Amino acid sequence: MPLPLPDLALIFVSPTDFLSCRQILNLLTMLGFMLNYALRVNLTIAIVDMVVHNETDSTNATLTGNSSATSASSDGVDVAEERFQWDSYQTNFVLGSFFWGYILTELPGGRLAELIGGRRVFGHSMLWASLLTLITPLAAHINFVVLIVVRVVLGFMLGASWPAIHPVAAVWIPPMERSKFMSNMMASSLGAAITMPICGYLISVAGWASVFYLTGAVGLLWSLAWFTFVYETPATHPRISAEERREIEEAIGTSTSKKRPSHVPWGDLLCSPAVWAIVICHGLAVFGFFTVVNQLPTFMSQILHFDIKQNGLFSSLPYLGKYVMAVASSYLADSLRKRGTLSTTATRKLFTTFALVIPGLLMILQVFVGYDATWSVTIFSLALFAHGAVTAGYLGNGLDIAPNFGGTIFGLANTLSSFGGFLSTWMVGALTIHDVSKILLPIEDIHLMRSIPPPQKSFHQWQIVFWILGATYIGGAVVFVILGSGELQPWNNPPERKKICDVTQEEGVPLKNEK
Repeated sequence: MPLPLPDLALIFVSPTDFLSCRQILNLLTMLGFMLNYALRVNLTIAIVDMVVHNETDSTNATLTGNSSATSASSDGVDVAEERFQWDSYQTNFVLGSFFWGYILTELPGGRLAELIGGRRVFGHSMLWASLLTLITPLAAHINFVVLIVVRVVLGFMLGASWPAIHPVAAVWIPPMERSKFMSNMMASSLGAAITMPICGYLISVAGWASVFYLTGAVGLLWSLAWFTFVYETPATHPRISAEERREIEEAIGTSTSKKRPSHVPWGDLLCSPAVWAIVICHGLAVFGFFTVVNQLPTFMSQILHFDIKQNGLFSSLPYLGKYVMAVASSYLADSLRKRGTLSTTATRKLFTTFALVIPGLLMILQVFVGYDATWSVTIFSLALFAHGAVTAGYLGNGLDIAPNFGGTIFGLANTLSSFGGFLSTWMVGALTIHDVSKILLPIEDIHLMRSIPPPQKSFHQWQIVFWILGATYIGGAVVFVILGSGELQPWNNPPERKKICDVTQEEGVPLKNEK
């Protein structure tokens, strides 16, 4: 007589057996945003080793020119792999190309998540981005243009991920817990903090291509877990308890419609000062943040002269501080709101001001003392530490004023910020492509250049960058304080449009009754 097969449910324990569905959602969202930035910033540090470093920027580099070379790591390990003769402008062109695709899917991605659900949009954006990351080394080996195309499509996929998480929060997270949930988005900083030192180590022992294979593979594993354990709403989750479902639905109430609105009240939305407070503030803040994210490794390499392993370690320190602040400030903000100590409006304005004014002042300080390695690392760490408080400020403000359209609002805001992301890489590339020592010498003294050692990148060039960052950070805070609000907007629940057939039927009823 054959023995009965064991019940698989008794062998494999589901995470929902010891974690609530909301806790699993929080955990996977946090890991998802960690990977989101890992897929983005892996190139930021890998490109330091991908490019052939000449004494001056290569003036003969062509659009498709690559160069094979054997690179010796700081550990004395020889890694034979192709490297590329790109000048400063081309290097920043590669970094900035990500935003060409990123900008195209921000607004459509947010709206699509409101219509079909954030689980599908967020999950698929990460899945395809992981696959593209795996083929990035191949694209770089083939052609400079092919690499740019891959980065554009990668940005296209990841662009939908950020606004897609707002519709998820609108149906899964009670209003007084949303600041804490939005802090999961700042796990992107934690991902960058972990990715940078790991990338630095991998490059030193296995070459720059290894960082893309690792981050891409981990992204695929995360995608499998996301589609297995996360569902669109509490009502559709097969393993949620009755108590947890009731708690979520009662807390959310009618602020989020059970039936997704079929249209966006564009007129009311675009005329709302509260919406523009989020859009403008986010655009200016992210301009500063993206400049630091994309250019910090380059600054440390060119000005502070860290090797690749030191570069990865010291570049990661500011991100650790940012995530700590994001979590701490979010818990504090939700606590202040629950106790009634501060209104939602006051809470958002207070934390936004702190999160942007402090980094702005620190960037101004960087102008004067940033040439010192200790001061630089300290200032960048403190600036991103303070910036983490945006999770308790404007970052989740769209869910306060219009939870039904949180994805659309954040998509609109991130679209503007994507312009800032590309502008920041172009700005740094344009300001640092030439050495300032050449520019400042009078023409009649140009012969003195022959007796001067080959020029290095000048800190003066970066001082201009830091002045611009200080102004944009502080400007974003001023805009939000003037225009921002935390009150639910009346256009959050627009009346459904009547179909033509419905109108015809309603008009026909009185005529029939008159007989």
